[in-house]
Amino acid sequence: MATDFFRSEQDEHHYDPAAQEAEKKEITTLIEKIDILALTRRASSLRGGLACSVAQGLQYDRALRSSVMGGMNYHIEILFEDGKSWLARIRRFNATSPPPELRDYILRSEVSTLQFLSKTKVPVPTVFDFNADESNPVGVGYILMEKLPGKSLRWSITTPEQRQKIASQLADIYIELKSYPFSVIGSFNQQNSSHVGPIARESLTDFQDLHMKMLGPYSSSEEYFTAHIRLILDLIIRQESYVNRPVDAFLIHRFLLEIIPKIFSRNSFDDGMFYLKHADEKGDQILVDNDYNITGIIDWEWAQTDSKSAAFNSPIVLLPVADFYEGADHIGEDEAFFAKCLEEKGHPDLGEIVRNGRLLHRIQFCCGYDLDDWDGFIGLFFGLLKTLGIEGDSNWETWKAEAMESYRGDFQLKQLLKLSEAE
Repeated sequence: MATDFFRSEQDEHHYDPAAQEAEKKEITTLIEKIDILALTRRASSLRGGLACSVAQGLQYDRALRSSVMGGMNYHIEILFEDGKSWLARIRRFNATSPPPELRDYILRSEVSTLQFLSKTKVPVPTVFDFNADESNPVGVGYILMEKLPGKSLRWSITTPEQRQKIASQLADIYIELKSYPFSVIGSFNQQNSSHVGPIARESLTDFQDLHMKMLGPYSSSEEYFTAHIRLILDLIIRQESYVNRPVDAFLIHRFLLEIIPKIFSRNSFDDGMFYLKHADEKGDQILVDNDYNITGIIDWEWAQTDSKSAAFNSPIVLLPVADFYEGADHIGEDEAFFAKCLEEKGHPDLGEIVRNGRLLHRIQFCCGYDLDDWDGFIGLFFGLLKTLGIEGDSNWETWKAEAMESYRGDFQLKQLLKLSEAE
């Protein structure tokens, strides 16, 4: 679930020309669908007829891509004549985009999440309008929201002092979210309501026989992880996932399925309630000003409620990257400071979760990991075994042979091996 979190910023300089051309075609096609006049009229009407315009011309510009879009969304800045700015947040359409039904559910869930957070002390953009129906006058589904001040955090270039300032503010946000417990794991799915329904994420949705089946809501972490892993195993058997390493992927997830009950039966940090968690914590969801004051938390699509130990575990941005991928058990310096902040602010339970969160991090990373990054996975996986206290030679072929023997009676594994032999 977290393969992309630590991609180097240098990747930007090695951008595949073919991917760039495909992206240019995608964004150009998207822009052609947008009726700018209808968009600005709608925005103006929401402010009593105050005139507004699009801040810059709409065309694909490689140099501006990071400021106007991410992997899921394209943004258009709308500037009002009184100086206020809004953003039109528009879903991208490409080969990795979810089907329209799920895409629209995710959009509505993001709106519901932002509406809920607007009633808290968490700094998020205000939603002024949204429409998921592409037949609307604008021509695409959209969210009209406040443009918050600040720029996306680049953790890798921050000083130790700046990191500590950010960590202290993140601790305040954690503490605020702790004030809002929920009874199940899932995503918000009703407007102006804190109702929790199925989880709004592609990797937790099954499409079979033209029907969409979303996972959740769930009443326990064990139930949630079990359902997620079973979906992955089913997709492997149906040859819809891990087509390049199906047997390896099956054995990995079959092992994860086996250890889930043991892990959660001894978890002492959870309280039976669930708390809202941002789904993408690599750092660029945090907006900061020039003095590293947090001005906002953005990009809440895929957000869900989760167990206390998951919701308040150390955010991914704080992990010591090299040590984590090499399988080290200990938390990093930034995580330790973050735990200290939580404790000093009167929440030792949250500090304890951060100090003991490595096992959960490893399970989350290994579940659904992109095995094309095999070297990265091996370090994570054997780090997981080490954290679990499973001794043995850190050799994949040895572990695989033992797993094949252990699961030889598994019906799905037999099915998969027959499929592999037939190819």
